[in-house]
Amino acid sequence: MYRYYVYILTNVKRNVMYVGVTNNLENRVAQHREGKGGAFTSRYQVATLVYAEEYQQIEEAIAREKEIKAWRRSKKDALVEASNPTWADLLDPGANKDPSLRSG
Repeated sequence: MYRYYVYILTNVKRNVMYVGVTNNLENRVAQHREGKGGAFTSRYQVATLVYAEEYQQIEEAIAREKEIKAWRRSKKDALVEASNPTWADLLDPGANKDPSLRSG
């Protein structure tokens, strides 16, 4: 069974967000953190994972990514805050967060 993830990254100041899709969440976030995730995330140092949804079908994940990308910033903020009110890094084991990723 395959797993696909729609995820949201932000920077330290939380003034920039990036929405993406991947089949290996931990590896992809590691790429962003190493500055190899893409020009946008590298330029704005967007590397804190604050939201993720899991899907079994890539088509569903891509459709959801496009949907979220089209939203206003306030709606994206509300999505993150509903499951991660402290905007904790979901891949930081010491962060104060919900232990499970949100499922789509």
